Amino acid sequence: MPRGYAFVSVDVIGTRLSDGCPTTGGPSDVLGGKAVIDWLNGRAIAYDDNGAPVKATWTTGRTGMIGHSYEGGLAIGVAGTGVRGLETIVPLAGPSSWYDMWRANGTLTDFTGGQEHMAKWIDEDPPAKCAAVHRRMTEGSDDATGNDNAYWRELDYRNGPISKARNVRASVFSVVGMQDRNVMGNQFSEWWAQLPRTVQRKAWVTQYGHLDPFWARREVWVNTLHQWFDHELMGIGNDIMRRPRADVQLGPDRWITQADWPAPAARTTTLRPQRDGSLGRKPSTGTGSYLDTLQSETATATDPATVNPNRLAYLTPPLKNATRLSGTPSVSLRLKLDKPTANLGVMLVDYGTDTRINHSEIGADPHRAYGFKFLDSDDCVGQGTADDDGCYRRAVDNTVTSDFNVVTRGIMDAQNHTSLSRQTPLKPGRPYQITWKMLPQDYEFKAGHRLGLVLTGTNADLGTAEPGTGAKVTVDLAGTSITLPLVTGTPSGR
Repeated sequence: MPRGYAFVSVDVIGTRLSDGCPTTGGPSDVLGGKAVIDWLNGRAIAYDDNGAPVKATWTTGRTGMIGHSYEGGLAIGVAGTGVRGLETIVPLAGPSSWYDMWRANGTLTDFTGGQEHMAKWIDEDPPAKCAAVHRRMTEGSDDATGNDNAYWRELDYRNGPISKARNVRASVFSVVGMQDRNVMGNQFSEWWAQLPRTVQRKAWVTQYGHLDPFWARREVWVNTLHQWFDHELMGIGNDIMRRPRADVQLGPDRWITQADWPAPAARTTTLRPQRDGSLGRKPSTGTGSYLDTLQSETATATDPATVNPNRLAYLTPPLKNATRLSGTPSVSLRLKLDKPTANLGVMLVDYGTDTRINHSEIGADPHRAYGFKFLDSDDCVGQGTADDDGCYRRAVDNTVTSDFNVVTRGIMDAQNHTSLSRQTPLKPGRPYQITWKMLPQDYEFKAGHRLGLVLTGTNADLGTAEPGTGAKVTVDLAGTSITLPLVTGTPSGR
């Protein structure tokens, strides 16, 4: 209010004061949000408790949506309807595809029944009220196969029947944590790439987990956010749109800006595993094999020179210059299985001792797993009242010194290699070429460090819903490679 804005808090269908049943990002979530924008612009009718029509005479209709996680996904979904009057959205770690929330190329990346769990979590009504809706959600989710289907397509905000990225009119200020194991980085990158070129946009690309930037870079965040809303909703002339589109975090207290994301200077480089355990540019020959078992990333990436039956590891020589990955890598494996399927896992690892953002610590303070830690002091933002003093705990980067870091990863259910909508079991002993995208990243490998390609099975850090098939995976090195968008040289930081 002190800045001239009105704030509207909307209860999603089935939550708090709203009737109905939550659908975890389903059409009612999106269309309910759209109806509010329509009401604020005089295109829809609202009623008070007595049934009398209520008009939003107090608003210009110029509306923004902001939210973290689920609420960020709602902003993305509503923007994809193309509704007029929604001028800008600020999704913070928001999903653009609910299939990708619980799946990765046919594998289950979290617990089963996720859609029903989320719906129950935000609904305080008696369970019987929405039992039929929950049953339809669980049946539609099809946890038994992990396949994409009509149910999931309704919850797709990139190219679904309700919401499409190409229909977005609103400007976008997006924040993504590239080490987020909940709303993973492809939720941002896939949607961002499909936005119309005419959409004004800005992004913060971080090394944090599932984080609201208010807790990590508060002063810069609040000032930038105010300038964004002032420009987009109030029409105040400032330089927010003339600044570089992307703020990128390369490490603890180290940020750079660049013209866009991914880095425009990135060039594609293809690396191939060699028989001697190295990773280079030239094609090689020979084979290697491992078993598809459920393994943590730490266990799989540790001691790459040691023989491990659950992985294959290949390393580049020490880098002569700092090299940055900016964008989405892809991997291609030529392989044979001794069973009809396996979960194919791949990791890109930075080998070299360094102090890094600790995005994987789990302890008494769950926020540490996001990559920051609280201090025993507060700072105050804006005006305060007796009920809300506007003061919040300060936080700083949570760091760790480690010998290696898993930079990004990817996993694929081999029987979904030709389609995410149906399973095609592999014929044991027959060779297949399987190619897929890994998760996006923006990360600097320092001079003297080594890039590692680790081939493995089921990734326990992406969820424990699947135990691994136990299949033996035999990899033909001549047809195996990883393709990386790389920028050479150390960028200037701030």
